[in-house]
Amino acid sequence: MSKLKTTYDYHRNALIDLASEFTICESFASGNTPYMDILPRPEAYGAMVGGFLEDRHALVPGSAVMEIGGGYGSLMKGLLTHRQDLVRKACMTDLSMYLLKRQKQVLSPFSPGVSYIRGNIHDIIPAIRSIDLLILNEVIGDLDTLTDIAAQNPGKEVLKLIETYGLKTPERGKFNLNIGAIKVVEAICRSNMTAFITEHSCDPIIPDDMPYLSRGLQPEGFPRQIRLKGHDEYTIRFSHLVDVAQTYGKRVLTGPLTEVVGLRHKPSLQFVFQARACSTTKQEIAFEVLDHIREYRWMIIF
Repeated sequence: MSKLKTTYDYHRNALIDLASEFTICESFASGNTPYMDILPRPEAYGAMVGGFLEDRHALVPGSAVMEIGGGYGSLMKGLLTHRQDLVRKACMTDLSMYLLKRQKQVLSPFSPGVSYIRGNIHDIIPAIRSIDLLILNEVIGDLDTLTDIAAQNPGKEVLKLIETYGLKTPERGKFNLNIGAIKVVEAICRSNMTAFITEHSCDPIIPDDMPYLSRGLQPEGFPRQIRLKGHDEYTIRFSHLVDVAQTYGKRVLTGPLTEVVGLRHKPSLQFVFQARACSTTKQEIAFEVLDHIREYRWMIIF
């Protein structure tokens, strides 16, 4: 019997501490974090995202931008600091009132150009009007996941999704399905927005110049549980989300998050990752970043 795993109550009521979990956004939140040492061009994560989206014509002059689940506001701060000339208005949406307050403090220098809404992602997206770009950074792994689905008897809801979108699933045993993420992509595709999505993936794309990062990874895996303080998240099967978006006739770009942060192959990084023996703090930081970012993917839906 499948089970629905949700983090709704946690994100609505908890005093969320992002320091208790590794996030790419907070690791590269500003140019002076120790994590910047591994980047060829150190820059705040939001600035990197803004430049990446501008280069792919997802962020254009006069854009109205909404970020859902913006954490401490670090991404939007970096984006507005370096790409404010492209942003007509910005909106932060979150289920957590605690995080919305943090975001409002962090983004106060950009007031009154930023608005704030408390709400559930599944209610907000269908109601969005006049937004050009939606950002979901390290968010969709928190959404509802169906677990312990029997491959040979998945149930009507799952079977309908499989048949509608041609989703690849295991032929035997049990698996998990990112049902919340699928519903969000469906809602995005029914709108006229461009969306940028990042998250831990269970079907990662390894950069051609960094093949050593594939060690121990399943390139065609299915969502797995990530245990965190006060809640669990699940990795995302990005190929499922691509299937959904393409069924709606959307154009999709996707790749490894190393492309967004500009991480390039260096012999020193390869040595640290393969040796798995760190003698300095700098090496420990490099290994931590590589071990996480190798699983992350980005996706743009046009």
